[in-house]
Amino acid sequence: MRLETTLTFGLDEYSRLSCDPSSNTGEKNLLASACFSLKRPVSSGFRCEISKKSIDARKKTQIRITFRVCLTDEPDDTKNVNTHKQITPARSTVTHPVVIGFGPAGMMAALVLARQGLSPIIIERGCMVEQRSQDVNQYFTTGKLCTYSNIQFGEGGAGTFSDGKLNSGVSDPRRSFVLETFVNAGAPAEIKYLAHPHVGTDRLRDVVTNIRKEVMSLGGTFLFERQVVGFEVDGMILKGVYHAPSSNRGDQTFLAADDVVLAIGHSARDTFEVLKNMNVRMDAKPFSVGLRIEHPQDWINRAQYGVSAGHKALPQADYKLVSHTSTGRALYTFCMCPGGFVVASSSEEGHVVTNGMSNYLRDAGNANSAVLVGVDVSDFGEEGVLSGVRFQETLERAAFEAGGRNGSAPCQRLGDFLENRASMTCGDVKPTYRPGVSYTNLRSLLPGYVSDTICEGVLDMNRRLPGFSHPDSLLTGIETRSSSPVRIIRDESGQSEGLRGLYPCGEGAGYAGGIMSSAIDGIRCAEKITEKHF
Repeated sequence: MRLETTLTFGLDEYSRLSCDPSSNTGEKNLLASACFSLKRPVSSGFRCEISKKSIDARKKTQIRITFRVCLTDEPDDTKNVNTHKQITPARSTVTHPVVIGFGPAGMMAALVLARQGLSPIIIERGCMVEQRSQDVNQYFTTGKLCTYSNIQFGEGGAGTFSDGKLNSGVSDPRRSFVLETFVNAGAPAEIKYLAHPHVGTDRLRDVVTNIRKEVMSLGGTFLFERQVVGFEVDGMILKGVYHAPSSNRGDQTFLAADDVVLAIGHSARDTFEVLKNMNVRMDAKPFSVGLRIEHPQDWINRAQYGVSAGHKALPQADYKLVSHTSTGRALYTFCMCPGGFVVASSSEEGHVVTNGMSNYLRDAGNANSAVLVGVDVSDFGEEGVLSGVRFQETLERAAFEAGGRNGSAPCQRLGDFLENRASMTCGDVKPTYRPGVSYTNLRSLLPGYVSDTICEGVLDMNRRLPGFSHPDSLLTGIETRSSSPVRIIRDESGQSEGLRGLYPCGEGAGYAGGIMSSAIDGIRCAEKITEKHF
């Protein structure tokens, strides 16, 4: 028997009843509340399953915490939601499937293939996450960039150094598989029911490591610090890949492969170039550019929670805003990181790129978010499938110059940005970007339509989130890697239209946007390979 109900608590009631489901006491009290709501005795043997927890802060004086729960006396089968258990089929493939890239898409593809007994070979241009963390910290500290081991490249992909958000507009049963896999690998169990789940960069690193260990235990092989530099083809049929050391791209090694999952991420510009030269069908696609905006987290908490800000039952507040402006373009916030940092995210020398990152506790002093404006193929100033890449590169090089050519990022008070004058220093909001910032006028780096849209949009957003356009709010640039600038065309079989055996997937191929949607797309590609052969 399964009985569903919704439980709603005020903040003080929630605290008084100790309803936090992460504790044994909280689970028992939620069970008691659910039984009372459904008029069932607590002693009836029911178990309480939480399907969603959310916060309703529309009325600042009456903030509510809501649970959607199910009472069930059925056996606990949560450990069996995984539809991709390990099997050992009679192999019909000649070679092991190859997965290029071990970000969210490649990670899930490799895991599913390994659980199907196919012993995938994973080629990752970056380092294992332990070494990658050291390389990222070195960049933050000294400005010395490792071009193959950084926030964009390495085990776990760009999502490893982010807030670890698992939100997605994708409605897909594979979502449960991803969440369960992450929890089993060390993510907090609450991600299975929070309305806005996140893991945090500090805990994601352990999750990634544990998934890698499972893939290896099932026969998977990893080639770290190796970059795919070419493909062997026979007509329209893929025969294998060439890979070389990422550090020098010296002697190449050939690896025969009938099936290759291409999960390269949105920053693998050199691989896009290789594919273009092979005439693999790709299209330039729209994406977004803009800046990072920072506020003290306390400002955001007060704006969202009012007098309840700081209550122990409330998490750090976040936001998601959009403004449709008179420029004909929208400004929207993206990848909002409560209690986090603006981080140096370049993967190429002579470029500056920003992104956001938070730890699990989100306990740093500032909140940050990208404020982005959409750009279309017609904005890129040239034709060709890589025109969006060139557009990004131009902006990133300009940011590098404005930052002082040492890895520092150009920065500006919002008040000065609105007045179109260079900043000389910051105000009440202190920058979190490392290795440092250089104060300037960011409007000189952006296309006029982007600057105008930001100016109008932030003022409009302030009506819904008071304090958002405070003059001391801090802008740091430049944000260009919102999504892939290309789409690698594939058909219903999941394969490239111009190269059979190549399975483009995830964010880099233009089919996802974030950890969850990328992971789901990686699973789909692995399923296509399995269906093809068994």
